[in-house]
Amino acid sequence: MNPQPSLTELHRRRLRAIWRSAGWPSQDLVEVELLAAGWVERLRDGHGRETLRVTDAGIAVLAATLARNRAARDAHEALIGRVAVAMQRAGRIAWRGLSLRVRTGDDAAGTGRWTVAKPDLFSVRNTTVEDYLEPVVHEIKVRRADLLGDLRKPAKGEAYRQMARECWYVLAQGIGDADDVPADYGVMVERDGVLDVLRPAPRRALRLPFATWMALARATPEPAEEPAQQALGEPDADPAG
Repeated sequence: MNPQPSLTELHRRRLRAIWRSAGWPSQDLVEVELLAAGWVERLRDGHGRETLRVTDAGIAVLAATLARNRAARDAHEALIGRVAVAMQRAGRIAWRGLSLRVRTGDDAAGTGRWTVAKPDLFSVRNTTVEDYLEPVVHEIKVRRADLLGDLRKPAKGEAYRQMARECWYVLAQGIGDADDVPADYGVMVERDGVLDVLRPAPRRALRLPFATWMALARATPEPAEEPAQQALGEPDADPAG
């Protein structure tokens, strides 16, 4: 009996595609492996046309993948939230889920293109002086595969450097260290709820582009932490104390 092929992300993507589609065969090697593993099966209609159907074993694979991705997404969002709180405590205003339009690839000939970048967390100092804003991007990674995939996209890093004075990777413990990340970025690792700086981010001179100002004007920043509630009837603290 042939051993079952190793389940890869490519197999999972193809399974999802077959589940969502009419099941027309691709007749490639990925499909051969899915058939051999019993995750899909071939069906023929009365006219001899062949389609594919995800089997019960394949549905179990999809369900396990959904649970894994949901857990990773929850961990990712939770870590973004903790970094946002750390930025707020440092006197910064933080946004998540921004779509920022920046120009990348410009040279002396004026070549380049506009790129929409979506940093996990973007923050600026809470100040009324533009020169003191110090915009910063944090990219959050909780899985090593996501980190390595991200580092294979140099255009993404260039876009971040066009919008931020500092760029950081914040890693969940155990998925990587500073040696995995290019020197253009600072690196933090969260250990036991504490953000440990492995390498400071290099700083560059930058003023916020107008497009970024407009995106911030339309967006809602992360809500500030609620202060400890004062008990009813408790006297106000002495401001001088």
